[in-house]
Amino acid sequence: MPTLAKIFSRMCFGLGAASLAVLAAQPAQAQAADTSFFVTSVGIGNGANLGGLAGADNYCQTLAQAAGAGAKTWRAYLSTQEADGKPAVNARDRIGKGPWQNSKGVVIAKDVAELHGNNNLTKQTGLTEKGEVNNGIGDNPNRHDVLTGSQPDGTAFAAGEDRTCKNWTSSTQGSAMLGHADRTGIPSPTMSSWNAAHPSRGPEGGCSQTDLISTGGAGLLYCFAAN
Repeated sequence: MPTLAKIFSRMCFGLGAASLAVLAAQPAQAQAADTSFFVTSVGIGNGANLGGLAGADNYCQTLAQAAGAGAKTWRAYLSTQEADGKPAVNARDRIGKGPWQNSKGVVIAKDVAELHGNNNLTKQTGLTEKGEVNNGIGDNPNRHDVLTGSQPDGTAFAAGEDRTCKNWTSSTQGSAMLGHADRTGIPSPTMSSWNAAHPSRGPEGGCSQTDLISTGGAGLLYCFAAN
């Protein structure tokens, strides 16, 4: 039969281990709560039909909530074009003032100007809401294309040529401007652009899930905490 001293020792050891476990969990929880930027780990699944800006924002909010960062107001980095009497919306105007950091505490950009200038977004820093590195060039499958509908400075395209898959309501005809989350691709002046690398295209019209996958994407989004 264990002595009183041994029982007490085991209790202390158990309490100590439990305390260490709690302390070990705290940094991860704090990092998740402080996250203010991520690349979605998966797309909505309906091509570029996101349910408009509201649907995309809700998707970012839902993923952030599941990851422990839902206390903030999350917005998808997307522009829309002037149509049906409604003015254009610029992605850069929707995401707050910054700074923004990933789940590891690495700052992506301190403000809107730096985000659209010399930012710190790379394959290694553009983590998902789960804190994981997203697939890029050289990975199977490549998923570096991210929906933006934006010009390099974060503003919307002029009305006319579709660059937003009908303002994020089409999964058939149209086209969406895509960025490269890993900042790489076939050598060209735009392939290192995180938000304006090339338009979507494909046999199903340019906006379907199959079309987005065919050029190295999955309908992923950039999500920013606006507050």
